[in-house]
Amino acid sequence: MATLNITYNGLSSDLPLELDGHVSDVDVRRIAVEVVRSGGAPGLHIANLREDAFSHYVVDRFRGPRGEERIYLRPKVPFGA
Repeated sequence: MATLNITYNGLSSDLPLELDGHVSDVDVRRIAVEVVRSGGAPGLHIANLREDAFSHYVVDRFRGPRGEERIYLRPKVPFGA
């Protein structure tokens, strides 16, 4: 089990995902578009979201304190390295 956190237009939503192994960044972005369009991301439903809405977003991956996978899909920021 993994948690996908999607940040879009100032809103953020956590979504539990069943993943079979590693999912590519491209697939994370595709899954996010489908979930947001369908209303599957709590508090973040945009039915007409563009296919390329997350194309320039960053995919960050972390392990939680109990080893669970956390995937963050977020906009690039103008600072940091």
